[in-house]
Amino acid sequence: MSYRVDDLSREVKAQLQAYCDEVTEAVKAEVDTVAEECLQEIKANSPVRTGRYRKGWRKEVSYESRDDIRITVRNKPYPGLTHLLENGHAKAGGGRVEGIPHIKPAELHAAEKLADKVKVRLKK
Repeated sequence: MSYRVDDLSREVKAQLQAYCDEVTEAVKAEVDTVAEECLQEIKANSPVRTGRYRKGWRKEVSYESRDDIRITVRNKPYPGLTHLLENGHAKAGGGRVEGIPHIKPAELHAAEKLADKVKVRLKK
């Protein structure tokens, strides 16, 4: 039984592409899962006065292609308020309002979680 080199290279290329597609789908699924968990963590830790700011958090796919996905977690009704609440701001009559960090901790936690989940998923 003999094989041609061209057949071998074609088969190796096909197998690598299949593995690449499998990994891409696994990573996309984990990114979506972690983005949802990040959204819930931000909602849980958001400051509450009337509750509208907390309820305004949304997760949306900002870009998706065959091998890439980008998901954004944002506050749809109050996009400018997030910076002021996260970092604090100056008062009109003098003084300062301290920030309530609720976005950055969730972002850092999500990055760690994503790295761990992708490692586990790729070991399977």
